[in-house]
Amino acid sequence: MQGTHADTSGPRVEAPEGFRGVFRDDVMARALYAEGAGIARCWPQAVAVPADADDAALLVRWARATGAMLMPRGSGSGMAAGAVGTGVVVDLSRFTTIGAVDVAARAMTVGAGALRGAVDAAAQRHGLRFPVDPSSGAFCTVGGMVATNAAGARSLRFGATRPWVRGLECVFDDGSVAWVRRDAPVPTHIPAVRRLQQALAGIDAQVSRETLRRAGVRKESSGYAVADTLAPGGHLVDLLVGSEGTLALFTQVELALAPVATARATLLAAFASLEAATACAIDAREAGASACELLDRTFLDVARTGEAVHVPLDAEAVLLVEVEADEPALGGAPSRDATAALDALVAGFTQVARRHGATSVTAATSPDAARPLWALRHAASPILARLAPRLRSMQFIEDGCVPPAHFPAYVRGVRAALARFETTGVIFGHAGDAHAHVNPLVDTTAPGWRDRVHGLLDTVCDLTAQLGGTLAGEHGDGRLRAPLWERSWPLAARAAFANIKDAADPARVFNTGCKVAEAEAQPFTTLRHDPSAPPLPDAARAALDEVERTRRWDRYRLSLG
Repeated sequence: MQGTHADTSGPRVEAPEGFRGVFRDDVMARALYAEGAGIARCWPQAVAVPADADDAALLVRWARATGAMLMPRGSGSGMAAGAVGTGVVVDLSRFTTIGAVDVAARAMTVGAGALRGAVDAAAQRHGLRFPVDPSSGAFCTVGGMVATNAAGARSLRFGATRPWVRGLECVFDDGSVAWVRRDAPVPTHIPAVRRLQQALAGIDAQVSRETLRRAGVRKESSGYAVADTLAPGGHLVDLLVGSEGTLALFTQVELALAPVATARATLLAAFASLEAATACAIDAREAGASACELLDRTFLDVARTGEAVHVPLDAEAVLLVEVEADEPALGGAPSRDATAALDALVAGFTQVARRHGATSVTAATSPDAARPLWALRHAASPILARLAPRLRSMQFIEDGCVPPAHFPAYVRGVRAALARFETTGVIFGHAGDAHAHVNPLVDTTAPGWRDRVHGLLDTVCDLTAQLGGTLAGEHGDGRLRAPLWERSWPLAARAAFANIKDAADPARVFNTGCKVAEAEAQPFTTLRHDPSAPPLPDAARAALDEVERTRRWDRYRLSLG
């Protein structure tokens, strides 16, 4: 994990002949793409910004001919270093087209670089919504969400991204461009598609589907979704979603949409113990919750230093819960029936929370009343970023998801691990799905901090495996968790996933080292928080710090230098 010298030298990389987009390999451009929102730092070889799908196809053909490796990237807000590496960054954030909303079909087609918030706003104008809403929704791209099978707060009701993807425009390893759609024949004229079909058939004949998924885990973005693809009703789209740019480049996405809910309420339930809160969260889905977020005491203490809504000082944890009545007619105001149904849901969850020992339950049935409650959920991340230089929020055990019955044991185990390694940590996340985000706050000035980081990672990996969980509920494997596959997946599953990668990308054009790790790979090489790591150029450092401070991850990096 020791820092290595920044790779600012080496031969120049010539832009592909005929490339119409932007192609840069100067120090400033590379430095601006050397980091994302996660903990990694790695200088890319160059940065390419294709003008359109044909330009992306030309880039793929060039990479295959020259041996270059392409790393697709959207806003750079991913946590698992899926777009931070040594290859050529392919910035797809300029693919921002948002097509017309097909109200009858409840669908729309958007560019891979379209921001989730902008897409949802366009759908909302027609009484529809894109219901998958990660906390990064204001600045993450739809292509990035598809790449990791992102989920978010409302996954209790709507699930992750995968079922909401109707089709993908893909650039395959030979530069072929084709749509893969659920309602159309698979494009078997593409060699990579034929190879994938053959690989899937071989896996289906040799490996049980139970081996390829984790029983009881509600959210999964680790490995390839082979089990979903082979299941009745499965499709090649299912395999591509969550593949993190390792099987093809995505240039456009056709999305399914849902009606806007007009009857919605938010509840904040405070608990005197974390165990009581986690136990209540397990019952949230059955109580009709569309979202159930856990915020632990450390999170609340940090959030109180900002301007978040007041929470009782003796609260050890809170649950932030949302309930929605059945979907009304498009664009309609809440009907009397919908309002009555919502009141029943509020009363029902309040009863559940009280049964689990909630010390207080606050309900907000209007958007204005709910807004400050949700502001609490989003309050800590910007504050955590300002804890430098002594404490750095490091997201290296930040995406664990276990079967719901084991969630209290998981949270207790994480807390015990943090205490064992004398590290403060913030625990929050999607408790209704038994999915926790853990941000250890590491003092990088203290002796032995690197050993504590390694010890925490090792301990939490063991804990997650013992409880039958995944290390990646919604953020993907990236280069952070790919080397940990043997800790969380059986050998047969790992072999099946490697077979999928080999079939789609035998020349290793797409995002090598992400998802399927290279030999001897480690989760950490250079940490951007490591004070001993060689610094980036001052101008690049200032620009990236401003992106993080303002949470404007969607800023086009080349516009900063």
